[in-house]
Amino acid sequence: MSTTNKNAVEIRKLKVMLGGQVMLKNLSADIPSGKIVGLLGPSGAGKTTLIRTIVGRQKIASGRVTVLDQDAGAAELRKDIGYMTQSPAVYYDLTVRENVRYFASMRGLGKLEAEEAIGYVKLTTNVKQLFRTLSGGQKSRVSLAIALLGRPKLLVLDEPTVGVDPVLRKQLWQLFGELSLRGTTLIISSHVMDEASHCQELLLIRDGELLASGSPKGLCERTGTRTVEDCFLKLVEGKKL
Repeated sequence: MSTTNKNAVEIRKLKVMLGGQVMLKNLSADIPSGKIVGLLGPSGAGKTTLIRTIVGRQKIASGRVTVLDQDAGAAELRKDIGYMTQSPAVYYDLTVRENVRYFASMRGLGKLEAEEAIGYVKLTTNVKQLFRTLSGGQKSRVSLAIALLGRPKLLVLDEPTVGVDPVLRKQLWQLFGELSLRGTTLIISSHVMDEASHCQELLLIRDGELLASGSPKGLCERTGTRTVEDCFLKLVEGKKL
């Protein structure tokens, strides 16, 4: 599950424009392989833009993004990256099983891989239920199952815990931990600073700029703060690391 590089993703002087507006400004960062990396920042910080760039769905103005030793967006990466968007990209009038099997077939995978993904997200008792009848948390798990198809080396999740109850949130983070132990690299965006405690590495961004990166403990020590939220606020006040 590991790449030949110690970093799953390397970003160098990345600039992204949208509608004439600069969304990401000269951003450079490394995302180590096999880690849970939290991409934290407020709404509008540029998290989704950065995620779309990493998975190859966003055109860049300048700079370079390397993913698993390939340029972001390379055709060779399709089988190695799982991507979960904020809004469910599924069919509402299909069942859980039909949705997952359909997307499995689109990736050249079979029924066994589909059932494996459904099992990972603990939806085996809901396989015959129409997607539109599911709860918000169950819908998130279907999207996650689709992202997990084929055991991707890199799993990119855009706000996966938004709108889910505390019990499910805990279950999801346990699953993310299991995937990391298996060798999967996870990039998880969130605007909830409390979720930083579940991550091994963090990228803190605001207004399209990287404020700091490092482990939660390391960032707090370097800023003389007790929580990642306090660390973020201190950085916003003008002290970049």
